[in-house]
Amino acid sequence: MTALWAPLLPAGAPVSRDLVLESCAGHRVTLGDGRTVLDGDSGLWNVSLGYGVPAIAEAVRDAALTRSYQGQFRFAGSAATAAAEDLLDFCGADHYGRVIFSTSGGAANDATMKLARHHQALAHPGANRPVVVGLEGSYHGLMYGSMQLSGEELGQRVYRTDARTVRHVPANDVDRLAEFMAEYGDHVAAVFVEPVQGTGTVPLRTEFVRALLEHRARHGFLLVADEVATGFGRTGSLFASATWPEPPDVLVLSKALTNGVCAASAILVSHAAADTFDRTQQVFVHAETQAGTAVAAAAIRATLAEYRRRYDDPAPNAAIPHVDVAAALHVLATELPWVTGYTGRGMFWTLRLVDEHGHTPDALRIMQLVARIRARGALVHNAPGGITLCPGLGYTRDELQELVGCVRTGIQREFGGAR
Repeated sequence: MTALWAPLLPAGAPVSRDLVLESCAGHRVTLGDGRTVLDGDSGLWNVSLGYGVPAIAEAVRDAALTRSYQGQFRFAGSAATAAAEDLLDFCGADHYGRVIFSTSGGAANDATMKLARHHQALAHPGANRPVVVGLEGSYHGLMYGSMQLSGEELGQRVYRTDARTVRHVPANDVDRLAEFMAEYGDHVAAVFVEPVQGTGTVPLRTEFVRALLEHRARHGFLLVADEVATGFGRTGSLFASATWPEPPDVLVLSKALTNGVCAASAILVSHAAADTFDRTQQVFVHAETQAGTAVAAAAIRATLAEYRRRYDDPAPNAAIPHVDVAAALHVLATELPWVTGYTGRGMFWTLRLVDEHGHTPDALRIMQLVARIRARGALVHNAPGGITLCPGLGYTRDELQELVGCVRTGIQREFGGAR
């Protein structure tokens, strides 16, 4: 037994050396067993630019030495103010007007649920609009509120998360959405969506997004784009929601916001939504000790500058160049009988599988497959009935072929009995 209670591993079980992360550089990680392997998932989808970017590390070091800590309880840190200004400029200051800093995607989604309910109380005085809506199969975090907002089974009943004012509708089902809104639309404070759902990497269809926008106009709820996973080039454009016909009211960012260097997230609030608070000088009751610190702000600003440098100051809807992961997955689906398909966009994909009996593999079998792929030299994560592949934006064609080779061999050994 080790001192660390390792997240999402069985309590008390020994942690094998190949699950110990020692060091990292570029797109590779050195494990506790001494091997250096290719990272096929950009950390936890957050190290988009690769490990050890000097400019980000230097910015964090300088902030730690010269500013150490700037709190955000009834203060406005100069570092956080500068980072907020940079974020608005980067994401679209014509639409977004204010930034709230948080410490993770889950915490940011919790805060946004509070923000939406407070906003509705101001925008519709006396109305009963507490309902927050998510999509079935979605993932928004493991905090108390964001866990309930998530539309996949995460043990919500065990932890007694509050389901009384949270509802879920099927992704991409325009008719079911219309039925729900006909009954509950005037009680909805906000609808939260991932432009590409993180669990299973399922893109929202254009007609479903249009329907969401139409219902927003009719009922007056806030539309929240949770781009914790999809932001900063992960799906092909710099921001997935920037390609929608109309922008969301709130944009939630984390993961690649600091390229994985610091625990940080940001909630970008539209001018219209922020003005609802400004007119009455309302206090939004949310603050976190480690949100928007000088170190986190420095990491954010340096990461944004690195995106600008590498991609020639891209607009929010700009296409980010990357290797063609879809083409590589198509080859796997053509050649391996256990690969039934793949879903996703850009550098964000799920490979869907069946076992040797033609059945969808259960979670234990998928974890065994992940271990086989790791043994061959690559890190990937499990997904329902498959595995997730999220290479870094700077992956070369050779690195992609190396990753695909590890995945291919792992699948053949797990389901085909190859040795």
